Amino acid sequence: MSDVRHVPAELSSFVGRAEELAAAGEAVAAGRVLTLTGPGGCGKTRLAMRLCRAAAGAWPDGVFWVGLEQETDGGQVGRRMAAALDVPLPADRDPVPVLAAALRERELLVVVDNCEHVLDDAAGVVAAVLAECPRVAVVATSRSRLGVPGERVWPVPPMRLADALELFLERVRAGAPDAAAPAAAKAAESQARRICDRLDRLPLALELAAGWAGALSLAQIADSLSAPYTLLDGGARTTPFRQRTLQASMSWSHDLLDDDERVLFRRAGVFEPGFTADAVTRLAELGGPSDGRLLRALRGLIDKSLVVADTTGPVARYRMLGVVRAYALDRLAAAREETAARDLHLDVHASLPAELAPLLETDKDAWRARLGAAYPNVRAAIEWGLSRPDPALGRRLAADCAWLWHLEGRGAEGAALLRRAAALGADERSPLQARVLAALALVLNTAEPGIEAFEVARAARELAEATGAPEAARPAGPLIALGLLATGLPEALAEARAVREEAVRAGDGFVADSAEAIIGLVHVLGDDYRPAIECFERAVERLVARGDRGVASFALGWWALAAARSGALKRAAELAGRAVATAEPLRDLHWTGSARVVLAEIRILQGRLDEAAAALEPVDRLIDGLGRLPFITGWERCKAMLALGHDRPREAVEWCWREGRWQEEPDAAWLAPDTQLVLAAALRRSDAEAAAARLLDALSRSPVTCRMPRVRAGVLDELALLSHDSDPERALRLHHEALRIHADHGLVLGLVAGLESLALLDLRRGAVKTAGVLAGAAARARAELGAAPRPLPAADGEEGRELRAAVERGRAMDLDAAVAHATRARGPRRRPESGWESLTPAERSVAGLAAEGLSNPEIAARLFVSRGTVKTHLAHVYAKLQVANRTELARASAARPAGEGDEVRRPG
Repeated sequence: MSDVRHVPAELSSFVGRAEELAAAGEAVAAGRVLTLTGPGGCGKTRLAMRLCRAAAGAWPDGVFWVGLEQETDGGQVGRRMAAALDVPLPADRDPVPVLAAALRERELLVVVDNCEHVLDDAAGVVAAVLAECPRVAVVATSRSRLGVPGERVWPVPPMRLADALELFLERVRAGAPDAAAPAAAKAAESQARRICDRLDRLPLALELAAGWAGALSLAQIADSLSAPYTLLDGGARTTPFRQRTLQASMSWSHDLLDDDERVLFRRAGVFEPGFTADAVTRLAELGGPSDGRLLRALRGLIDKSLVVADTTGPVARYRMLGVVRAYALDRLAAAREETAARDLHLDVHASLPAELAPLLETDKDAWRARLGAAYPNVRAAIEWGLSRPDPALGRRLAADCAWLWHLEGRGAEGAALLRRAAALGADERSPLQARVLAALALVLNTAEPGIEAFEVARAARELAEATGAPEAARPAGPLIALGLLATGLPEALAEARAVREEAVRAGDGFVADSAEAIIGLVHVLGDDYRPAIECFERAVERLVARGDRGVASFALGWWALAAARSGALKRAAELAGRAVATAEPLRDLHWTGSARVVLAEIRILQGRLDEAAAALEPVDRLIDGLGRLPFITGWERCKAMLALGHDRPREAVEWCWREGRWQEEPDAAWLAPDTQLVLAAALRRSDAEAAAARLLDALSRSPVTCRMPRVRAGVLDELALLSHDSDPERALRLHHEALRIHADHGLVLGLVAGLESLALLDLRRGAVKTAGVLAGAAARARAELGAAPRPLPAADGEEGRELRAAVERGRAMDLDAAVAHATRARGPRRRPESGWESLTPAERSVAGLAAEGLSNPEIAARLFVSRGTVKTHLAHVYAKLQVANRTELARASAARPAGEGDEVRRPG
């Protein structure tokens, strides 16, 4: 049996409709839409529910329900459907292509209920899904047809008389057993027949009439229904008969309510479907019935089928059917109470975040669930509040919802509402405006990643400090630190530390832990893994315990990469798997996609390429065919690494370039440094060595490379591989310089790869024993680390026997011993006393930055050294190059021959 958990619970028994169910069920077909049409109250929704349960076994991938009754914005139909089907979405993209891609290979039934008020948007989503998904069937309910290709329209008929009688009498017996007692069964059936005939056998009209059986006899109900028929006979003939029947029956039922019930009925119309008893009691503030009388009135409206009660959850929730609510709002307007009722509705929901605030620091999952259950009402309250002459309360409520929009796939809607809220306070310098800006920055950070989030965060903090309310913009602090990564690691590190310290003093756990995670990220980017891992260890458990899933998955992913690059691949895989599990409940493509990319990258390092592809498959499927990709950190690079793992270097080149395709002109400078390294390797393996050399030359001169030892070492190793045939001695020097950087920074996987590259080079140079020892030690290290195995070098004859024996000796060495052996085998370095070749690696780095025009403090910040160290290195550089100042240094740098004293071979 397929999954029907997503179909709403039936809160009352389903009666009759056997023939209709059979006919409609036969019309449900893959690749087609069946639209159940008819006026409100004719039973479309209940028929669709029963169709779901009857057809469940035919759909292996499940039956899903998409209720649009609460949706006021047609643009959200795609997101509503994706949420119902558990499809993660990018916050800043059209969800429909992603949704279609996710369902392309699935065999399932989707019911889209109550389409009439968002008809065009619902039709567009349904048409797009069916065009791409031949094994998906759609059932829609609407008062009019969708008008999409292949649609089959099935008007829901009135109930057959026998079914209508059964429904009416069953509801009567449920509410007033004596009214249809067996002793009076014949008379009851006679009166019930009159009622069914006069109400055109409409299910909702019958439910309304049955609700009065406890107060009126069936004969009185039948007699009093003659008044609606008078209205029908004299009413507008352009109105469909069954619609007029329902309107008349609602008017009849309303007129029979007592005063308290009428007041509650019209005022409750302001609530979107899904309100609570506590919300109802607040209506007493408008005057009229007291709390207790309102609750009794609520019980009366439920008994009379004007309000539906859902007690299946932990808190009972109530709703009016769409047609009933529309009538209630008409009555509210007629009573001139709409503005007062909507203002009270705003007050009720503006207080909800304050009630839930403790959960933000203890259980954000529970906070999201509680606020999410009320979200349709909260959204309506925000929109009303922003429309008021004084929009302050609406703006405050919008700011209070920032975390919901930040964490879930509603970011685009949240950003739009918060932009409105910010615009309404544009001329206002107040703590509230600072809060609104901080909330907007938080939502933009995931909904529309980019410079705007950073700029808005800074504006929020400046305003908060200027108005003496720094706490108003405290959540913006981590975003500012993240934005400063583009300026430099020292600047980002200093900012994150300051944010953490201030948050700790203020007792703001989330901001403190987020800043801690960013400090860890800065250390990872600087290849300083031990303090990075310590930061993540301190932050992650608290983030997870609070339900801060977004930042927690981010921190777990970077922790996994730090562990992997330190050589702890098994631990890294565990952390990456946990990052995916942490992110998935958010159903956001940015969070889940980024976590899956980390898991895939670690599987590639382990040589488990099929598992890497499986980790990426959900992401690939969702974004397949999108014109502009959502922001998923490292996805293209990971796809390139996977292509290289399968020895498809040209495909890898294409994937790397895709990372920067949002730029008008392809430029490798727009690619992440790690991606540029992968691209260089792919170009080299595609026999495009000149292009690889040019790319590496540019990368080595990038200011970013100076502060990323792993990238510097990667550039050296790639340049060495390019020189294996043409200049073995230069290749040897470059490999050893890379090996030193890897060793200095604990880059274990880089050390292993470096030893293997040296082994190949030594074999070409005839140093067979050294080659074998290094290859054997690297093979042992890969096995111990769980890294992907590499083929051992091979040779023939006596040389082959000597090589194999050396490999076995190497297997007895640990990694540190193998690095020491490689250094000894190279012999003492003979550096000249003057000229570019005489410069040490540190001196070359300082000289290069000084030649580019950077000041001593800027060079110190880039290289993570003191200003005094920079001054000392420059003095040595001037002496060795026989220059007097920076101008002469820049001139000498520009004039030096290609390759002289440089870690990079210039393109010829």
